[in-house]
Amino acid sequence: MADSEFPGWHGTTIIGVRKGGEVVVAGDGQVSLGQTVIKGTARKVRRLSPGGYDVVCGFAGSTADAFTLLERLEAKLEATPGQLQRAAVELAKDWRTDKYLQKLEAMLIVTDGADLYVITGAGDVLEPEHDIAAIGSGGNFALAAARGLMETDGDAEVIARKAMAIAADICVYTNGNLTVEKISK
Repeated sequence: MADSEFPGWHGTTIIGVRKGGEVVVAGDGQVSLGQTVIKGTARKVRRLSPGGYDVVCGFAGSTADAFTLLERLEAKLEATPGQLQRAAVELAKDWRTDKYLQKLEAMLIVTDGADLYVITGAGDVLEPEHDIAAIGSGGNFALAAARGLMETDGDAEVIARKAMAIAADICVYTNGNLTVEKISK
């Protein structure tokens, strides 16, 4: 089927918020195909514990591609226990240079409670400004909302939940069925 005939999969919003010594990663549960919601309860935020070190990951994009990347990230973390930045850079290098991985269509937000990164297929490992990272269809809505909420008294979880609620009210590819993981260092 030509790309113009196939509407494509949409429907992910993932946000990572760092505030007050903790990081929260929240993701909605919606997966859409064109104008149809296929699933409203997908779980796109996961906790990994390779080598006994907890890492929280959220993914946007193709689910199979994201799981492939999560497996690769977990292997990198096992090889470099407790070194999230090094593992993220190694994954990004592989993703950029490996012909198989280059075809993967997903993005990741990862954190160990101290560091917060967005990893892309372009070879980027980005540490976000303002302690907020957001990806996916409603990512820009959630990012804008969270930036506005950072000056409030709310903790990281309150900000992430409110930002996701705002994104769900605006983006048709985002719902309010959240998976939330909290981690601190």
